[in-house]
Amino acid sequence: MCAGVNIEKMTKSDRDGPYHHGDLRNALVRAAAELAETGGPEAVTVRAAARRVGVTPTAAYRHFTNHEQLLGAAQEQAQQTLFDAMSETIRTFPPDADAVTRLFAVGRGYIVFALREPGLFRTAFCNSEQEGPENWNSPAFDLLSRLLDELVEIGFTDPEDRPYAEFAAWSAVHGMASLLIERAVPEQDPEARDLAIARTLVVVERGLATGPNAERIRGGKRDAAMPDAAG
Repeated sequence: MCAGVNIEKMTKSDRDGPYHHGDLRNALVRAAAELAETGGPEAVTVRAAARRVGVTPTAAYRHFTNHEQLLGAAQEQAQQTLFDAMSETIRTFPPDADAVTRLFAVGRGYIVFALREPGLFRTAFCNSEQEGPENWNSPAFDLLSRLLDELVEIGFTDPEDRPYAEFAAWSAVHGMASLLIERAVPEQDPEARDLAIARTLVVVERGLATGPNAERIRGGKRDAAMPDAAG
């Protein structure tokens, strides 16, 4: 995907106000990510980022010659923020939680992030002229791949069903997230929405439960997960 960039985390007070320090490139990337949080990828322009940082467009263009370059950097920031949200959800479970539980956790974290930061979520998956197979670098996708490998190792998923399972699981969860943030489904109260999300995660889990140890590992997980799988 987009060219790599080292992005430091900042507090809200650090981000507010005009630019005062020496790392203009990263300041512009952070500004672009903030624009994406509220306006999505179409809000990310070099001029808007320069205005937010408090520098002239000419200074900004020394680091990003066009909209696509800046959007690519914002896309990488959005991907990292998505990964952080998924990882944070995993940390709400005990360190020895099995891979099935952690798979539910990352799916939940993915959708909750989309609902909380729809602009940033859209930016994480927007098209970019810099994107291509040789540049693809999604930490969230890598995390999902590792979890699916663990499901095979513990006998939850049959090895024959492992190839390309990332795309099936990702499509289901991403589809639910997109339907919700685009308001493509009827308006639901929070409880009904959470149950719909939980059911999506259960369907993904069931489709992966093809290994010799699947039924033993599942046990009562499905019913236990349903009420709070999106909480």
